[in-house]
Formats: sequence, structure tokens, C-alpha cells
Amino acid sequence: MKSILLIGLGRFGKHIALKLHELNHEVMAIDKREDRVAEVLPYVTNAQIGDSMNEAFLRSLGIRNYDVCFVAIGNDFQGSLETTSLLKELGAKLVVSRAARDVQAKFLLRNGADEIVYPEKQLAAWTAIRYTSDHIFDYIELDNEFAIFEVEIPKSWLGRTVGEINIRKKYNINIMAIKRDGKLDLTITPETGFRENDAMLVLGRNKDIQKCFHI
Repeated sequence: MKSILLIGLGRFGKHIALKLHELNHEVMAIDKREDRVAEVLPYVTNAQIGDSMNEAFLRSLGIRNYDVCFVAIGNDFQGSLETTSLLKELGAKLVVSRAARDVQAKFLLRNGADEIVYPEKQLAAWTAIRYTSDHIFDYIELDNEFAIFEVEIPKSWLGRTVGEINIRKKYNINIMAIKRDGKLDLTITPETGFRENDAMLVLGRNKDIQKCFHI
């Protein structure tokens, strides 16, 4: 369990709050709008109405006590920038700030952000890949080069084994798990067979996965 400070409770911030609740983290949620604070109150440890650009207000929260500070402010970049800077000045251990564009990310990083998230950009990339590829069920981008894909088992692989296919040698792709009947099997061996309606999680370079599965 970690102690989290979440600043900004718009749509993105609310979804973060709900997920953190599922993960059983202790969350202090902050927003200037009373209605937004009231909406997430059942899902967080505590919540306050306040202006995150007010140094005295932030200082009163004991910033050094939080493991992670999320700046999820959406439509006020100046507010996001000032909040990020103040958090770092007050000793925040890890500041994760939201950006909509690369230029925003550059300013946020210069002003104290340790990590940047692009919710719209990242979701757009996921949507484009997921719904234009017949064999892709899900994917997670790890960096600009590597990703994890959940893919349909090619029909030509059915009835064969991991060892017979040997995509690690041919394509430098690792099979992480087989998904069967909605459950993940992580015990992958050369004797693991592929069945109809199976899916699998594979890890590798984007270009290698795209070549192997004709994405």
C-alpha cells in the first residue's frame, strides 16, 4: 500500500482515484471544485477542496509524506505547471504530471516533474492499433521500441507446441503467457501446446511483433 496525493479530479483524475481505490492505496484527493471532491470521496481516504497553486495549502498537506504525487489537472496548463513546481520545491518524492502535448511535457519536466503521462495520446495509439488489427486483443507500450501484445493464436499454429514454433529464435519474441478460458497460464515450456480459442501475451520489439503476426 502506498500513500498517494492526487491533484485534479476531472475525468482522468477520477479514473485514477477509482483504480487506486481498487488497488487499496491511501489517497488524498484535491480539487478546487466541491462537486468533483464530493464525487470521489467514497473512493479515497481523504479529500479536500483547495487550490494547488497555493503554497501554504500544499505545505499543509505534508508533501514529503506521499510516495507519489499525481498532477492530473486537465484544462489549466499554467495551474499544472505551477503545481508541479511547488510539489518538487516542497520535497515531493515522485511527481507524475499529465501533459497533452510534447511541448507541455518539456516544460513540466524542467519544472520538477519526474514522469509524464499522455492519457489522450496513449489511448489514441492503443485505439488505432487495437481496432485496425484483426488479431490484436490488447497491447501495452513499454517504450518507443518494446511492447506487450495480447494476440490471437495463428491458425497455422493450432495443434503445435511452443518449441515447434520457436518464435523466440525466429523473431526474438518471448511468449509470456497463454490465455485460455479467460485465465492466464504463465507456466510456458517448449511442450506447451496451442489450442483453438487460445490467445497469448508476447513481449518483443514492435517491428518484430508486427512482422510475425502481420499487423
